[in-house]
Amino acid sequence: MPHYVYLMANRWNTVLYIGSTNDLARRAWEHRTGTNRQAFTWTYQCNKLVWFEKQPDRTSALKREYQMKEWKRAWKERLVHEMNPTWQDIAPPYEQR
Repeated sequence: MPHYVYLMANRWNTVLYIGSTNDLARRAWEHRTGTNRQAFTWTYQCNKLVWFEKQPDRTSALKREYQMKEWKRAWKERLVHEMNPTWQDIAPPYEQR
């Protein structure tokens, strides 16, 4: 089953959050609506999906997530800029079930 590694940003693009999931639309919606209000993304208002990458499975996604968490911010910004130069919210639509 495919998984995704993704980056969320706040309104000012000053805070980045890296995560992974098997349902990108649902997870972006959870961040945006504050489903878990104790989470980092809620505290720092990271509710804008600015980058994602598809991985073949959960293991690959987690490996990539942990790898990217060690990166310098400039490297993460470069990834976002290559996919999404205007840093717009690119979250796919989600219908709550």
